[in-house]
Amino acid sequence: MLISARAHYASLALVELAVRSDQAAPVTVRDISDRHGVPGPFLVQILRTLRSSGWVQSVRGSQGGYLLSVEPASITLLDIADAVGCGQDSGCSVEGKSTIADERLQEVWDEAAEASRNVLASVTLADMVGRSVEADAAMFYI
Repeated sequence: MLISARAHYASLALVELAVRSDQAAPVTVRDISDRHGVPGPFLVQILRTLRSSGWVQSVRGSQGGYLLSVEPASITLLDIADAVGCGQDSGCSVEGKSTIADERLQEVWDEAAEASRNVLASVTLADMVGRSVEADAAMFYI
């Protein structure tokens, strides 16, 4: 399973919203874009998808932006990848297998995709918040 830029950016956006969820103020697209280098228009598309998944809510107006609307522990990285279209069907499938070598190689790709899915299914958004906070704390002391 290859992780698309869309899944990577969606994960970054959700981690940012989760880290800042205690602030009660919406996080703007520009804040996320500037902090993580995500192209703004692409991020807007991603956030619309995440909103339709029910994970974020948008707040309109001059003080508007996005808020996380679920508990971070309830979302895995696999959930995020699946929600933005980087799930099981977007693995490394090869059409027209014609030789034994092709079939054996496809088996390895399938095993790698399954291993990736297992790793992503084991890491929640809350886990990523913890890793982010630990990394920020470590940078403070360096």
